[in-house]
Amino acid sequence: MALKNYTTTISVEKTINEIQKILSTHKAKAILTEYDDFGQVSVLSFKIETIHGEIGIKLPARQDNVLKILQIQKKKNTKIKATKDQAERTAWRNIKDWIDAQMALVDTEMVEIDEVFLPYILNKNGSTLYESFVNNQLLLEVGD
Repeated sequence: MALKNYTTTISVEKTINEIQKILSTHKAKAILTEYDDFGQVSVLSFKIETIHGEIGIKLPARQDNVLKILQIQKKKNTKIKATKDQAERTAWRNIKDWIDAQMALVDTEMVEIDEVFLPYILNKNGSTLYESFVNNQLLLEVGD
C-alpha cells in the first residue's frame, strides 16, 4: 500500500498556510515555523489555550523518515517519486490531514485539544512529552 499523499504536488508553503489557517480558526495564540540548515520547514510549533491553560505544541515533520519509505516503495512501483522535495511535500500534507482530523474531533467535543496533541505538548525544557518519555525523563507507573 502506497504512503498517503505520496503523489501530492501541493507546495509545502501552501500546506503550511493551510495548517496555520486550521490552527488560527481553533484559537492558536502563536505559530512558529522552524527551518533546517537547508531551508526546509522542519517543525511547526504553536501555543493554544486549553481548559488547563495555555500550552505549547511542537509538530516535527521528520521528512527523512518519509523519504526512506518512499525509497522502499519505489522499488515496487517505479512511478513513485523518492526525492527530498516529494518527501517534504508528503510529510507536511499528512500532518495537515492529521491536524484537520484531530480538530474535527475537538469540534465535536469528542476530545479535548490537549488530549489529541498530548505527545507533542512542550514541557518547561522545550522537549515534547513523547521526547521526555523516550529519554526516560518521564517515569510512568502502570498498574501494580
